[in-house]
Amino acid sequence: LYPPITPPDGTPGSVPGYESTGGYLPPPVPLQPVAPPQPSPGQDDWSIPSLSEVAAREAFKSYVSAQCCYSKSPATEGVITNVQPCNMYRYRLETFTESRSTDWAHKPHEGEMADFYTQTAPRPWEIHVTPPTLFTNHTEKVHVPYTSSVKECHTCHGSGKLPCEECHGTGYKECWVCHGADENCSRCNSTGRDSCSKCTGQGSKECDTCKGKGQLLTFIELKVECTNHVEDSAVEQSCGLSVDQLRSVSGKELFKNSQNLVYPLLGFPNPAVSEASERLVKDHQTRFAQTSRILQQRQTVELIPVSKVTYKWKGDSHLYFVFGNENQAFAENYPATCCCVIL
Repeated sequence: LYPPITPPDGTPGSVPGYESTGGYLPPPVPLQPVAPPQPSPGQDDWSIPSLSEVAAREAFKSYVSAQCCYSKSPATEGVITNVQPCNMYRYRLETFTESRSTDWAHKPHEGEMADFYTQTAPRPWEIHVTPPTLFTNHTEKVHVPYTSSVKECHTCHGSGKLPCEECHGTGYKECWVCHGADENCSRCNSTGRDSCSKCTGQGSKECDTCKGKGQLLTFIELKVECTNHVEDSAVEQSCGLSVDQLRSVSGKELFKNSQNLVYPLLGFPNPAVSEASERLVKDHQTRFAQTSRILQQRQTVELIPVSKVTYKWKGDSHLYFVFGNENQAFAENYPATCCCVIL
């Protein structure tokens, strides 16, 4: 079933295959079966070197310098008392989908042949489009063959012109010097009016809809949207960092697998990772297969380095986190802030 396509006024009629009701165009039956269960990755070398105090301090300084209301004193004067590793697993599932929708579109008629009903229009999922780059968002609009016809422009009613809005179609405006009242005005030669600069005195302008052609080529336009749906699950969040905070950093890649439809990652050394994989794979394949075609899925497991750093400043203990291969830092309660007013 396809969404209703109601032809605009002046077109011959409905197009076979595009007249029924529905939402997004339902995808065809998947051609590829679900991939068989994949062997769990072997635990070869999953260790991550501990963060040194020097690296922890430099990461903290960089973080503080990027905050407009933070004093640098805690970062430069604070004494680090402990660096505790609390690394986290991140399971990421990417589901790359293609969805298709249709609607009537038009463009200025520039002599193209109207091909409505000369042949049967191909169904929406039969139309060839440019193969997308996997896991990259992309939108493409395609003129559906054998659906075009020529009609009078609905905006200018075929004239190709519209009255000038500035002068209301007169071609002139009241003289801005004498306001139409001075018989000796040198600006308007005592006529009381100036030629309209917007339409150069023509009283009309080119129709924006048909670009002066007076006619439109109407056709069904297919919109193809490729979307990469990314969802993360963080495991062993003993430090308390959120999934969103970890999204911008990378870690040590332990496992990566791509298939048309992936199978949940079973038997992972940490059961919580397997549980996250099973939950997200089931959710994605159920949710996205209803309104789109799943082109490819990719699942990745990373070990994200996270260090909980405790330091003393002015007699009190404070802490911050350093995480990711990029050594990003974050402090929830920084001890030296001020109120900044941006004018």
